Amino acid sequence: MIRRTLTEIAPVADDATSHFYALLFLGNPELRQLFPAAMDTQRDRLFSALLGAAERLDDSAELTRYLSELGRGHRKYGTRPEHYPAVGQSLLGALARYAARVWDPATRAAWIRAYTAISQTMIDAAAADEQRAPAWWEAEVVSHELRTSDVAVITVRPDQPYRFTAGQYAGVETPWWPRVWRTYSFAKAPDPDGTLTFHVKAVPAGWVSGALVRRATVGSVIRLGPPAGSMTVDHTSDAGLLCLAGSTGIAPIKALVEDVAEHGRGRPVQLFFGARRETDLYELPALRELERRHRWLSVRAVVADGADRALAGQLPDTVRRLGPWREYDGYLSGPAGMVRSGVSALTSAGIPAERIRHDFVDMRT
Repeated sequence: MIRRTLTEIAPVADDATSHFYALLFLGNPELRQLFPAAMDTQRDRLFSALLGAAERLDDSAELTRYLSELGRGHRKYGTRPEHYPAVGQSLLGALARYAARVWDPATRAAWIRAYTAISQTMIDAAAADEQRAPAWWEAEVVSHELRTSDVAVITVRPDQPYRFTAGQYAGVETPWWPRVWRTYSFAKAPDPDGTLTFHVKAVPAGWVSGALVRRATVGSVIRLGPPAGSMTVDHTSDAGLLCLAGSTGIAPIKALVEDVAEHGRGRPVQLFFGARRETDLYELPALRELERRHRWLSVRAVVADGADRALAGQLPDTVRRLGPWREYDGYLSGPAGMVRSGVSALTSAGIPAERIRHDFVDMRT
């Protein structure tokens, strides 16, 4: 019944989420201060989170992991347990209006049961996290390097210890746009010096990305949310890693390579770094240095507009053509379109879907 409801409102998701927020803020005006001034991106995130939970209904362990990360992550917004009933009531009101064709007492009861379980999991995770970690970390920019006209590599030093796993990401808030958070992947494995590195590409109308690339300088202080994401390496496996990275998606892939190196097992890693133009391969020199130091690592660059290159064209198509890759686990990071087509390419090249990892769904939350 829950999936049927989501299918029903999918064509009118914008209207449903707008109505949800109208109900929430009219009935609970004090909650408006928890949200950013502009609600465009926040509206999309509600429906994405619902879809993410619905897609995991048959996998209780994965559902719990997903909801626990949401609960921990929502601490940075100032979310408290007493806020959840109001959210639930507004959600039911929006679903009743925009899924009216399938909405009935049984469906409403199913959503009440589901939301009660979902919210309690998030509340419990937030409460447990509150005992061991802050809601956010202040982090000072210690290095800001402009690699291209719109890509910056930024290193920060958190004010408290920050524990994460290579392949994960964190929400980032800048002082220029309060309460506006965007997620960025860690670009290196955990470092003894405690610093964290991000690759940020300024995108059109990107408030956070534009501020980080063009306004942040050494000494600027930003906020970090807790680490999240499941695109991590299973170090109990002997399978090789087939990694596809597009644009700044190279950040977590590079961290995964460093993670494999630190574990010292020398598993084969095939890394494909894709870009539209040659000049966009900003991290290629560093990858070549890693390749020189580790014999188990192979790095290949793919340029969409590089007609004179040995590997030219779309990254997923190139990787599919060079397969099969049955002995590898797949890892993908980059623009949404590349991840979608990359998953299709890897499955057709022999990698089962359960052995393909990416955080495209998670990073919408």
